[in-house]
Amino acid sequence: MSYGLALIYGVLKIINLANAGFLMLGAYVTWWLFTSFGIHPLLAPLAIVPAFFLFGWGLERTLVRRVLGAEPIISLLLLFGVWLVLQNLAYVIWTGDTRSIEMPFVEATVNVAGMPLAVPRLFVFAMGVLALVALQLFLTRTYLGRAIRATAQDRDAARLVGIDVDRVMGIAFGIGIALAGFGGSLLSLLFSFTPDFGRTLSLKSFCIVVLGGLDSIVGVAFGAIALSLAEAFGVRYMPASLQNLISFVVLVVVLIALPKGIAGTLRALRRG
Repeated sequence: MSYGLALIYGVLKIINLANAGFLMLGAYVTWWLFTSFGIHPLLAPLAIVPAFFLFGWGLERTLVRRVLGAEPIISLLLLFGVWLVLQNLAYVIWTGDTRSIEMPFVEATVNVAGMPLAVPRLFVFAMGVLALVALQLFLTRTYLGRAIRATAQDRDAARLVGIDVDRVMGIAFGIGIALAGFGGSLLSLLFSFTPDFGRTLSLKSFCIVVLGGLDSIVGVAFGAIALSLAEAFGVRYMPASLQNLISFVVLVVVLIALPKGIAGTLRALRRG
């Protein structure tokens, strides 16, 4: 989810508040495919990723592109409205009942050095690493990926060298939405969910992106690890109900002390 948020901000310079809705939708589609058609949840992303990419590409072409030159508050309100529409559609289609995927894989554990670990959590972590590697290779080793990076750095200069900036922005937005849906599909293996599923996770993803750096996908990955470790160790010294507080405290501290995030701070130190 955070990878997609960072990618969309880097290329389009907008904050995608609708990410929470697409994360929630990814979880529900995974559950629906499993309960209605018997499709294994591990196979659901094969349908979710391309479908969400096309939906995101169409959303950018029809709505988002119309407000790119406007004040930032306009795009914020637009995408917040999209989130509310998706959330209420979920209430209409699936009601507000809590859903979860129940199958042997979800409850499986494996012993590693005498310590029991949940297999779904290991799988989700592996998929997160795979998504990072694939996205980084795409952005650095392909022509389209380099065009996305060029557009993120300087839109006008990208146009001057022949890059179809409008097409690139549509593709980048589609990839960002696909990543949010992919994240929701994976998280459906770990948590139960309702139409309000993405709200808290969306706030955490903002914290991760700011912590890692707005212009670095690898930095976002390190930001995610740093936040997860802070939460994991923090609950040892405070009630579990205050776990989300850690994310917001980290966000405030980082905005004040490390406004460029981990990646930007490390680059500044190397230049220094």
